[in-house]
Amino acid sequence: MYKIICSLFCLAAVLTSCKKKQNPFEISRHHIGLLTDSTEVKDLKHIYANDSIVRFIGGDEFMGTVNNIEIFEKGGNKLLTLMPKHALDSTSTISGIRIIDNRFKTDKNLSSISVFKDIDSHYKISRISNLINSIVIIVDEINASFTIDKNELPANLRFDMDLNFESTHIPDQAKIKYFFINWLN
Repeated sequence: MYKIICSLFCLAAVLTSCKKKQNPFEISRHHIGLLTDSTEVKDLKHIYANDSIVRFIGGDEFMGTVNNIEIFEKGGNKLLTLMPKHALDSTSTISGIRIIDNRFKTDKNLSSISVFKDIDSHYKISRISNLINSIVIIVDEINASFTIDKNELPANLRFDMDLNFESTHIPDQAKIKYFFINWLN
C-alpha cells in the first residue's frame, strides 16, 4: 500500500512539474495570455486577480448593449479592452479584444506598435476594407483585424472610397492604430 501511494505521489509530482507555464502576453488564434475564446466574464476576476478590472455600464441596462471591460495593471497601464458577447451576463464569453499594451505579441512578434510590413511579411492578409478615415486589414489565420489611419497612406489614396485596397497600396511603415482579436464563434 505504501509503495502505491509513493508511486502516485511521484507521478503527480512529475506531471505537475512538466506543465509548460503560459506566457501572459502571448497572442494566438484561440488565446491571449491567460484568456481563451471560451473564457467567461465571471472568470476574469480570477485571471486578472493582480490587475484592475473596470466595467462600464452605459445608459439603460435593459437595452442589451454590450459594455466593454477594461483591464489595467496595478500600476495604471491599460492592457486590454474586452467586449463580451452579451451585456450584463456573467456567463457570456468574450467576442472581441482590443490589444493596447505592446507586450502582447504573436509568435511572429506582431504587437500593437508594429507596422504594416510586419503584418504583410508574416501573415496572409484575408481582406482589406476601405472605411472613411481608415482601412481595416483582416488576418483570419489569427482572428485579427488591424486598423490603419488613412493619414498613413499616400495622399492620392486617402479620399477614394471606391478603391479596392491591395497590399501594395499600403506603405511598409504605416503604423497600426488599433489591433483587435475577434472571437465571434
